[in-house]
Amino acid sequence: MIDLLNTCPVGRLGTVGIDGYPMIKPLNFAFSAGRIYFHTVKEGEKIEHIARDSRVCFEVDLPIAFVKGGENPCRAEYLYRSVIIRGRAHIVENRDEQIFGLRCLMQKYQPEGGYGDFPEEKLRITGVVRIDIEEMTGKEDLGKEAVREEAMKALAGRSALPVTIE
Repeated sequence: MIDLLNTCPVGRLGTVGIDGYPMIKPLNFAFSAGRIYFHTVKEGEKIEHIARDSRVCFEVDLPIAFVKGGENPCRAEYLYRSVIIRGRAHIVENRDEQIFGLRCLMQKYQPEGGYGDFPEEKLRITGVVRIDIEEMTGKEDLGKEAVREEAMKALAGRSALPVTIE
């Protein structure tokens, strides 16, 4: 689960909307110190939802392969790994933690470095949110034994995901 959180480029944040309906937003994120961090504008739907109700759900998934079912559509399979997190989201007010969260994001998305310091004028307008994890579950379907070896090869060559297995 940790590897998936560290490698998936996009996560999906679920919040409780003003009207009581769930709202899901895709976003960039980083996992560090047992928490999820993401950045956002300081005003907007996500921030409003979190300020009103901090309960959130967060999801990442990695498609691995689609296994064709041939002439029998019931034999078709979709192979994947996923993580679902339930927790509480907090708007980070502490400047040091804001910078920590932003550095985590930069280290994930620009691991070669070279991004410098965060300008104060950008820190004033950028919101950082931390999700404290209360529950984390993982699930995977790597297929039946007959296709598992091919699925594992596809998983090792992540850049070509998802693949189709005949």
